[in-house]
Amino acid sequence: MTTSISQQTQSATSAGQHSLEEIATAIRLQGLEPLTIPAAITVADFATAMDVGPVEVIKALMRTGYMFTINDVIEHGVASVVSPIFGYGLLPLEAESSSESGSTSLVFSPDEEEDQDALEPRPPVITILGHVDHGKTTLLDNIRNANVVEGEAGGITQHMGAYQIEREGTRITFLDTPGHEAFTAMRARGAQVTDIAVLIVAADDGIMPQTIEAIDHARAAEVPIVVAINKVDLPNADQERVKRQLAEQNLLIEEWGGDIIAVPVSAINGSGVDDLLENLIVLSEVSELRANPDRYALGVVVEARRDRSRGTVATLIVQTGTLEVGDHIVIGGTRGKIRAMFDDEGNRIESAAPSTPVEILGLSDMPEAGELFEVAADEREAREWVEEYEIEQRRERQGGPTLEDVHTRIQMGEVVALNLIVKTDVQGTLEPVRAALERLNTESARVNIVHIASGGITESDILLAVASKAVIIGFNSPPEQGAQTLANKEGVEIRNYDVIYHMLEDVERALGGMLRPVFQDVFEGRATVRAVFNLGRRAKVAGIYVNDGHIARGNSLRVIRDGNVIVTGVPASLRRFQDDVREIANGFEGGVTIEGFNDWQEEDIIEAYRSEQVR
Repeated sequence: MTTSISQQTQSATSAGQHSLEEIATAIRLQGLEPLTIPAAITVADFATAMDVGPVEVIKALMRTGYMFTINDVIEHGVASVVSPIFGYGLLPLEAESSSESGSTSLVFSPDEEEDQDALEPRPPVITILGHVDHGKTTLLDNIRNANVVEGEAGGITQHMGAYQIEREGTRITFLDTPGHEAFTAMRARGAQVTDIAVLIVAADDGIMPQTIEAIDHARAAEVPIVVAINKVDLPNADQERVKRQLAEQNLLIEEWGGDIIAVPVSAINGSGVDDLLENLIVLSEVSELRANPDRYALGVVVEARRDRSRGTVATLIVQTGTLEVGDHIVIGGTRGKIRAMFDDEGNRIESAAPSTPVEILGLSDMPEAGELFEVAADEREAREWVEEYEIEQRRERQGGPTLEDVHTRIQMGEVVALNLIVKTDVQGTLEPVRAALERLNTESARVNIVHIASGGITESDILLAVASKAVIIGFNSPPEQGAQTLANKEGVEIRNYDVIYHMLEDVERALGGMLRPVFQDVFEGRATVRAVFNLGRRAKVAGIYVNDGHIARGNSLRVIRDGNVIVTGVPASLRRFQDDVREIANGFEGGVTIEGFNDWQEEDIIEAYRSEQVR
């Protein structure tokens, strides 16, 4: 009955055949009381609306196959399944035209379709990237006539900053980052905030491993790259070597016939800085960067921190629209009303136009760098957006691409570039692996190596894989501490090989659609054998105590003795006292048999697991 009521009311409303009053009458004829709830509601609020205990609602949800806690947000469709249990029938949601009310999506691109007549020129947002200690922050200090670097630990940037300068009537916004990891973390969360990337290369050091990573990250972002060759005033500076190294990375500078602007500078004495700024202004004018200031603001979180006296302080960059004091702002699952706003020099301001960096006060919680923000019309709408965001996060948690799904995209008629991040154990393996992978390219599908380097797989590699939708391949290069956890959280596939031919076979099969899925064992429970009972002449039963998780009929079991696995199999029987049961939970005792195995001993360890396909 539950499903039919929900389907009838929803279809009737969508077809426009019945009014809400008629649907309410139909619900009453079923012996239920009509109830109106929003599109998304917490379990606690849903229980309050029906005047029942939240525990009862949670139990009803569990009986119908849904696992939620008291503070979880459930959708209207889920609520409609359990409401008849408590004597209520949910009225369908009132139709609201999304085209009239505007999109509530928090995913925004600066290239989003706008009213062309409302667009106005905006300042460029420029990110400084490069190897550690090559002078990124010192150069920015010179540009700002500030002295930030002395306040940093060891003279190395420890946090992100956003600053705006004015040059010949043109404003320029700079992002100073602690590295390309933060730059990619923004893109990994969907924020394409940078218009131009400035690559700092020290003339005395040349291109270093982090420089190469920064190049790969800037390329993946598909933004113009301007090279600043720093420290040219040092006696051991070698600009020509830097230019050759840039060419080896497929960055051919203009004087060598390419399209990459390279400017020699000295961040210490300021030589070349004016030339760099002029080139950035010209490049931004050619790019015709524009935004609509006459709309609700959208933008990106640069950083956030907690201040003892002021609470949560967030640094934002406005991408489009105008941000004002008093606006209701939503950042993912965080919302708040802007109580105060400050510019990059600490001055209190009332509004911020596109490309302006600001600090704001008034958020309920601390957002993450790279998250997108949007301004809602009022507090009610802001609350609805947060609820929708939480539902989307739970329902549409999408992982990155896998080798298995490549063939599907080929069959759909796409010309696929399989993005790969490759890490090897030693430097000498890089070129053979790169050459072998690139030989697999075909007319319908090709391998695109986003980044290749030696060393372990790091969290930076995971973020780059998220941002560029890449698969990570390790050649004798395991994930470092924390990287695997982040990969599991973000749904990034990591494949590790010790034989190059196996790696090539898998990639080739992926491009041809023949790759077999990979399975892994997922731990379910662990038990200790406390006693052994005879069951007839030959059969024996292990009396067990479950120490962790649970032991279920559908599990596979492995018996471990003295650290060695002596047998694997499935439960032939599972009992508690005299009853056959489906599972024995943590903290309970029971009996188990495995078909064909009777050599039980006390203190044997039983591990239960299931096989799961690896994404």
